[in-house]
Amino acid sequence: MQTTLADFLRDTPDGEEAKSIVGKCVHCGFCTATCPTYQLLGDELDGPRGRIYLMKQALEGNPVTESTRLHLDRCLTCRNCESTCPSGVTYGRLVDIGRQVVDDRLAAQGIQRPARQRIARWLLREGLTRPRLFGAALRMGQLARPLLPPVLRNKVPVATPAGPWPRRRHARKMLMLAGCVQPSMSPDINAATARVFDRLGVQMVVAPEAGCCGAIRYHNGDHPGGLDDMRRNIDAWWPHVEAGVEAIIMNASGCGVMVKEYGHLLRNDAVYAERAARISALTVDVSEVLPAFAEPLRELAARAAGKRPGRVAWHPPCTLQHGQQIRGKVESLLTDLGVDVKLCADSHLCCGSAGTYSVLQPELAYPLRDNKLANLQATEPEAIVSANIGCITHLQSGTQTPVLHWIELVDRMLG
Repeated sequence: MQTTLADFLRDTPDGEEAKSIVGKCVHCGFCTATCPTYQLLGDELDGPRGRIYLMKQALEGNPVTESTRLHLDRCLTCRNCESTCPSGVTYGRLVDIGRQVVDDRLAAQGIQRPARQRIARWLLREGLTRPRLFGAALRMGQLARPLLPPVLRNKVPVATPAGPWPRRRHARKMLMLAGCVQPSMSPDINAATARVFDRLGVQMVVAPEAGCCGAIRYHNGDHPGGLDDMRRNIDAWWPHVEAGVEAIIMNASGCGVMVKEYGHLLRNDAVYAERAARISALTVDVSEVLPAFAEPLRELAARAAGKRPGRVAWHPPCTLQHGQQIRGKVESLLTDLGVDVKLCADSHLCCGSAGTYSVLQPELAYPLRDNKLANLQATEPEAIVSANIGCITHLQSGTQTPVLHWIELVDRMLG
């Protein structure tokens, strides 16, 4: 598809990148078959092909309206369409650029989002990305949880303790991003990750100065703020990189897909480009690392007194299977440890969490959650396991079946 960039985008990095991406789209429509919002709404403009057409218009300087923004807002950015596309359209990058262009064009026309939307997005950007502030607010919410209306109660998980953090030191070291909401919402995920690696002779190091990966700000209309979050993390991690850490481990797939894109997003930053590329190259999901320890894991599991789980349903987050293109690793690892793992029908579809989407688009997020849970429950699992804190919290709000991170399951099995 040929695109003639408007003057305000011509010869800019984002403009040229967006033009290149749009140019790969051949309008085949394969993407509509796997787009969750198209399946729910049946509107061409709420599918990738229609949204690409809307963004092409904006890139060429044609008028944009609030309706344009609405259709882009409704996109989950699940990137399922990227897995389906035979032409290699990197839709996730395109929609990041397109949303910013549409917001800027509407702002130039004096058209702002409604006050309620502006406040909600500001609270998400500023509240979720500050762990201490978020943690204090969450604790207050947990104390008042029985009194909260259902829409708020769904966002406040029951308080759970973190297990002990290992104290042993090892020659082998890997970095781990603590994350911004995970330490408060599910504090045992990081501790469980550290305990599993400790048993394997690897020390997990957390740089306290590193905070939000940048996704919350970047995907919610604050590209400069998101890039600043990335630079802060690079600064926090760099001394450890120079000291020789083997990898940067991600146990939240939403953070993982963002950190793996640091090199691309900061490629034009003269100060950070080289370091950002190095950080991205070192970043791996925890499921990419543990298979290398398959034999010692099997031996540990065989000797351990940990309770073997019954059947578990595996929900692969979109950020893992579509964003990072990692499939099959978690199922293989758990099966190797003797776990009966089941994938549900339509496992490729989004659960509706999608970062802050479940807060901003609840009328679409909850039907997607319920559809996903119906398919997961059809496998008759004892527990549901996933790999991203957002998915875990969103799914748990709709079921009594325990939903946990798969690394927590491994930790329990090791006793």
